[in-house]
Amino acid sequence: MAATKNPTASAVLSPRTLSRATLERQLLLRRTAMSAKEAVGHLVGLQAQNTKPPYYQLFARLDGFDPAELAGLMESREVVRIVTMRSTIHLHTAADALTLRPLVQAARDRELRTFRKGLAGVDLDRLGAVGRQLVEERPRTPKEIREALLTEWPHADPQALGVAARCLLPLVQVTPRGVWGRSGGVVLTTAEHWLGSPSEPVPAPDATVLRYLGAFGPASVQDMQAWAGLTRLREVFERLRPQLITFRDENGVELFDLPDAPRPDEDTPAPPRFLPEFDNVLLGHADRTRVIPPQYRGRNGNGNQAYGTVLVDGFLAAIWRLGTGAGTGCGARTFTVQPLGRLSRADRDAVTEEAVRMLRTMATADTDANGYDIRFTTFVDFER
Repeated sequence: MAATKNPTASAVLSPRTLSRATLERQLLLRRTAMSAKEAVGHLVGLQAQNTKPPYYQLFARLDGFDPAELAGLMESREVVRIVTMRSTIHLHTAADALTLRPLVQAARDRELRTFRKGLAGVDLDRLGAVGRQLVEERPRTPKEIREALLTEWPHADPQALGVAARCLLPLVQVTPRGVWGRSGGVVLTTAEHWLGSPSEPVPAPDATVLRYLGAFGPASVQDMQAWAGLTRLREVFERLRPQLITFRDENGVELFDLPDAPRPDEDTPAPPRFLPEFDNVLLGHADRTRVIPPQYRGRNGNGNQAYGTVLVDGFLAAIWRLGTGAGTGCGARTFTVQPLGRLSRADRDAVTEEAVRMLRTMATADTDANGYDIRFTTFVDFER
């Protein structure tokens, strides 16, 4: 790795410099020997709308990662799936689930207000109490929660009742949902009931700001607000300013960072990495140009449709998917990589090597590395 440099405070940081700093914090410049649980905590959770992405996120970051390690943490309730940042499901350590969920409650309250018409005449305090009793009596599916609440408030909108329960209560998805190699629908109970511990009081955001910078920095106030789904964090950054260092990006936006955090040279090599849809590093900033070149904005997803991302030299350069392809024999499995621009022969070879490594590590009964045809071709027409 190139020598680490710490630019002077208030220096202008290029997108490549920001790329290297963030990739280093995100454990994507080189795989680390950190345990899965330590990594989940260091990254302040893993984006987890779907069940498999957390496993792929850790494969890209950890040396010798075994999906069974994370599956075991889920089954032992040391990590849980819960709605936190940006009102989306994240995988958190048990300790973080009990503290971060109260921290982002203000965002859940804002979300709840958008459903107020469907909740006319509903006592939200009572709804929270009834909902808690339901899911702590036994874990229940979202449909069961809606139907039970509808018996209490028959004139309310069923969807709004379900959203209200999710916003008012710290609901976790219980296993086997999310366990590698197993299947299970969404079944919910409260974090307190599942973990056997009470939620913490709403914490001051200061410690979370510092943790965010440690995993995503250097970053602006707007970056952290976009990541957390919170507002009015400027005063927190100002309170912390004496213990932080500041820079500017090329647009003049002020960036905050921890003084001793790593900021590698912009020429530090960044090996190819396959990331799942909605990876942390893709959604951790308001300005995502440190990872997504402006010309490729939106190319890794469209609305709720997202694709796996391939980083080459630290930036989005291709998308990927697993599938069954035609023309290679009945039921042949394909691993398709679609370059978004030109990839050199050396880049293609490195991407192929990483693809084989991922397939071997993540192999299950239906994904055998030796049974895949790795292709570089188009599967999404961005011009349509």
